[in-house]
Amino acid sequence: MKNLNKSTQKLLTTIGIIIVLYLVVTIMEATGNLSSLMGGLMVPVCAFSLVAVGLNLCVGYLGELSLGHAGFMCVGAFTSAFFSKVFMNTIPDVPRFILAFIIGTAMAALFGFLIASPVLRLSGDYLAIVTLAFGEIIKNVINTLYVGIDGNGIHFSIKDMLSLGMEPGGQVIVNGAQGVTGTPRQSTFLISVILLIVVLILTYNFVHSRTGRAVQAIRDNQIAAETVGLPITKYKLIAFTLSAAIAGLGGVLFAHNISSLQATTNTFGYNMSIMILVYVVLGGIGNFRGSVIATAVLYLLPELLRGMQNYRMLIYSVVLIVLMLFNWAPGILKWREKHGFTAAAVTQKFGKKKKEVQ
Repeated sequence: MKNLNKSTQKLLTTIGIIIVLYLVVTIMEATGNLSSLMGGLMVPVCAFSLVAVGLNLCVGYLGELSLGHAGFMCVGAFTSAFFSKVFMNTIPDVPRFILAFIIGTAMAALFGFLIASPVLRLSGDYLAIVTLAFGEIIKNVINTLYVGIDGNGIHFSIKDMLSLGMEPGGQVIVNGAQGVTGTPRQSTFLISVILLIVVLILTYNFVHSRTGRAVQAIRDNQIAAETVGLPITKYKLIAFTLSAAIAGLGGVLFAHNISSLQATTNTFGYNMSIMILVYVVLGGIGNFRGSVIATAVLYLLPELLRGMQNYRMLIYSVVLIVLMLFNWAPGILKWREKHGFTAAAVTQKFGKKKKEVQ
C-alpha cells in the first residue's frame, strides 16, 4: 500500500469503505435490524451515486456545468425498461439484463454526444442552458408518448392509448404519464455496489490517463491547451459523453428496481438535476468519493428523519448548510488541517494504527 501513489491509495480506500458498508448493511438486513423501507433505498442510493460521479466528471474535471444529468438518467432508464419489457418473454433474464445495461448506457451516451457536439464548441454557460432544456424536453416527451407493440410491429402516438390502433392482444409498453409498468425488478444491492466500484475504477483510470490529463489541462487553461495543439472539442466530447453514459447507467439500475417507472419532476426533472449537483458540490468538486458519501447521506437523511415530520426539512436544510461550511469555509478548512480532520489525515492515521497493530 505504501508503494502506491496517493490517488491509488484513495481509490482503494474508497472501495474498501464501500465493501465494508455493503457487508454491514447485508448483516443488518439478515439479522432483521434494517427496516424494509431503508433496505429498499439501497439500490436508488447507488443509482444516484453513479449519476453524481458522472456529473462530477463533467463539472470537476471537464469544468463544464450541466443541469440536465437527470435527463440522461431518464434516457437510460426508459430505453432499458422498454427493451426489458418488450423482450421479457423471449430473452433469458441474465442476458436481457446485461443487454438492457448496454442499450441504456449507449443511448444516454448517444444523446450526450449529440447535445454536446454543437454546444461545446462555444464558450460560456451554453452547456448548462442546453442540458437544462434537454432534461425538461425529454421528461415532457415521455409523459406524452404512447408506445405499443403487436403483430404488425411498434405503434407510436402522442394523443392517447386508443389512437395506437393496435390489434387485440397488443401490448402497451409506454403509457403516457403512467410510464412503463411491469419492468423486471432485477437490480439488487450487490449488483449496484459492483457497478459503483467498477465506475469508480473506470473514472479513476480515465482522469489519470493521457486523455484525462488533457481534459484537465483544457479545464485549467483552454487557450494554453489549444496553443500546444490539443484538440479541444474532441477531448471535451469524450469526457462529456462518458459523463452522460455513467448517468444512463444509473438510470438503468434505477429503472430495474421499481415496477412502475414514471418521468416525474421529482425523479427526472429539473429539481433532481439540481439535487444531483448539490451532491457533487457538497461532496467536493473533483472528489468522486465525496460524491458517493454526500449522495448516501443526503438521500437517506429525509427517511431517517421521517419520525420528526414537523422538523424534517428544517433539519435537512441545516445539515446542508453545515456540510457546505465544513467542506468549503476557509476558516474551517484551516481548522481541519490543523487538527487532522481532513480525509488524507484520517486515512494516514488509520494506516499508522494498522501498521502498529501488525
